[in-house]
Amino acid sequence: MQLTSEESEILAGKHGDGIRAALEYQVQLGKFYGAKSMVPVSNAHFTGDYEVMDAGGYEYLKKVSEGGGKVRVPTTRNATCVDPAMADLMRQRAELVDGEALVGPLLSRMGVLTTNTCVNYQSVYVPNLGDTVAWGDTGTVAYANGVLGARTNYEAGPASLFAGVTGRTPGYGFHLDEARKANVVVNTSSELKDYADWGVLGRIVGKKFRGYENVAAIVAPNATPSPDKLKHLAASIASHGSMGMFHVVGATPEAPTLEVARGERPLLGEMTVSDDDIRAVYTELGPETEDVELVVFTAPQLSLLEVQDIVSHLGGRRVNPNVQLVITVNSAVSQQLRETGLMARLTEVGVLLTTGTCWYLMDPAQMQKEFGWKSVVTNSAKLANIIAAHNYRPVLRTTAECVEAAVKGTVSK
Repeated sequence: MQLTSEESEILAGKHGDGIRAALEYQVQLGKFYGAKSMVPVSNAHFTGDYEVMDAGGYEYLKKVSEGGGKVRVPTTRNATCVDPAMADLMRQRAELVDGEALVGPLLSRMGVLTTNTCVNYQSVYVPNLGDTVAWGDTGTVAYANGVLGARTNYEAGPASLFAGVTGRTPGYGFHLDEARKANVVVNTSSELKDYADWGVLGRIVGKKFRGYENVAAIVAPNATPSPDKLKHLAASIASHGSMGMFHVVGATPEAPTLEVARGERPLLGEMTVSDDDIRAVYTELGPETEDVELVVFTAPQLSLLEVQDIVSHLGGRRVNPNVQLVITVNSAVSQQLRETGLMARLTEVGVLLTTGTCWYLMDPAQMQKEFGWKSVVTNSAKLANIIAAHNYRPVLRTTAECVEAAVKGTVSK
C-alpha cells in the first residue's frame, strides 16, 4: 500500500500508541483486500453491542481506550442489546445489562457518540453523494451506498471504530468507481406498496444473486420508493444476499437511467419479479398456527413516520392481552414520540417500545426460554431471515396485517 507521510509517522508511533495500533490493523486489512492506499473518511459508524463482543471484546476495547485511542472524525454507535428501562420487563440477563453499562461510557471517553441507532442516516448524519464514510451494520451500509450515494464497505466492529480513530479506511470495494456499477438487472411491475413488500423484493433478489460484490439495478416503474421503504429494501438485500449496494433506477442518485447504473460492467444476470413472486414469499413465511403471541417492528429501528403509521392502523384499539407487541426506535425518535403524544397513545393500548436497541440483538433465544415464544410476526424481511437461527418461526406480513394480528391475536395462513 502507498502511505502518506502522515500515515508513515503514525505507524512509527509519532502520534501515540492508540492511533498507531488502529492504523496497523487497517493496513493489514487493506493489504488483504488489495487496497492501493487509504482514503479519508468524514464519518464512522461503530457496530459493537455487548451480546456480540462479550467480556473478551470489552477487554479488547478497553485496551484500545487505555492506549490512547480516540476518534478524530464524528463516530456514531450502532444499536445496543439492552434498553436499561426495559431490561427487567424483557427478562434480559444481568451480564448483558452490566456489560452495556460498561461499554457505553468507555466509548464516550473515546469520543464516540453513543447514539445507539442503526438508522443514523435518518436522525444523526446524512452524507452527500460521493462522500466517503466507514460504516458498520449491513442495512446501514447498503443504504449509504445505494440510496445516498455515499461510499463505504461493510466495516466490522474493530474496523469501523479504527476508521474513527484514524480518520481513514482502506480504499477498496465500494470506494472504487467500477465496483459501484450494476451487474444484475431486476425488473418488476409490482407497486410495492408496503415496507414489507420492499423487504420481500430484497429477499428475492438477495437469494438469487447472493454475493457482496454483486450490485442490482432495480427497474420498478409502478412503485414509489420512500426513504423508509428503501430502508427495508437495504436491510433485506444485505441480510439475504450479503449485497452492499443496489440501485433503483430513477430514484437513487447513481441510477438516473439503467444505462448509467450499468456502465461497462459485465452482466451477471437478469430477472423479473412479479406480484405472484412476492405473494409466494408471504405464503412461504406464513404461520403454522393462526394464534399470535409476539409481533415485532424492528430491524431496522423505526422512523417517526413508520411509528405514526402503526398508530394509525391501531386506531386506538388495544393490543390483545395474549400478544406482546414490540417496537424498537432510537433515542431521537423516542423523544419525538413523547413530544407529539404518540408515545402515550402507544403505551395506553399496550405497546412495548424499546429505545436504542434492535430486538434481534436483545438475546431473543433467552426471551424464548423466559416467555415461551415460538413464532414472531413482523413486517421486516431482515428479521424474518435472522430470527430462524434463534429457533423462532418467522411470519412475514404487511404493516397493517401485523397490527391486525396484534389486536386480534390471530393471523391468516
